[in-house]
Amino acid sequence: MQENKNRYIRTDLALELKDDLSKKQEMSGMEFSTGVYDDSDIVETVIRVTNERGARNLGKPIGTYITLESEKLRKSDEGIHEPFVEILQKHLKEMIQDAKCVLVLGLGNRAVTPDALGPYVVDNLYVTRHLFREGVLKHGREICALCPGVMAQTGIETLQILKAVCMETKPDIVIAVDALAAREPSRLNSTIQICDTGIAPGAGVGNDRKRINEDTLGIKVIAIGVPTVISVSAIVHQNVEELPETLASMFVTPNNIDEAVKRVSYTISEAINRLCTE
Repeated sequence: MQENKNRYIRTDLALELKDDLSKKQEMSGMEFSTGVYDDSDIVETVIRVTNERGARNLGKPIGTYITLESEKLRKSDEGIHEPFVEILQKHLKEMIQDAKCVLVLGLGNRAVTPDALGPYVVDNLYVTRHLFREGVLKHGREICALCPGVMAQTGIETLQILKAVCMETKPDIVIAVDALAAREPSRLNSTIQICDTGIAPGAGVGNDRKRINEDTLGIKVIAIGVPTVISVSAIVHQNVEELPETLASMFVTPNNIDEAVKRVSYTISEAINRLCTE
């Protein structure tokens, strides 16, 4: 029964999975580094999964995973916005390279605040694809956006919707933004993860949706995520065997989630806007 309940102790963060491996010393096939930006106290951890053995050990595909953390992000500290925007912009620029047309995918359910990060980011974007086609803009990157909703709303796999849109719009790259699950409460709304391996929508809360990545889409997919929920099992994992099954399967979120999601979504959208207008 305990093993059955432990399946709810989920995390989407490569950093938390790496921490588990550090204890077991199963770090082959991976490279990692950690540093602190002195002017902002933002902690940056870069994990590179370099081969299939590393992918098996970490439970993540081969690629690069960048985690940015600061307690200030979860608080109403306006001074942390600009440093996060600059660091996010820098890493996104390195990942998208010379891509000219960027499709931003706002994953999640707008009606459920902890899952509304993606749609909120899209709300704050400076969408320009149509302006390039009308001749209004001539410099910078084109940006278009899509909020496909969730399967419970549409009855359609997000990957199917995205394939159809990409066939018509032909973007060079996709940036998918989604809410994540964490295992440590301290990382809720204080952490941003960027990776170049795509994303599996809803995986953090146990939904089995098709992965959105370069293999399934034919276009490189960068994923940006923020942990907004944690399972009850993760919070009380020492005594998980004592939890009723209904409680073990629950996910919870901080009481200031409305404010936090709006704030961090604006930070992410600003990084994308600057990236595409530079």
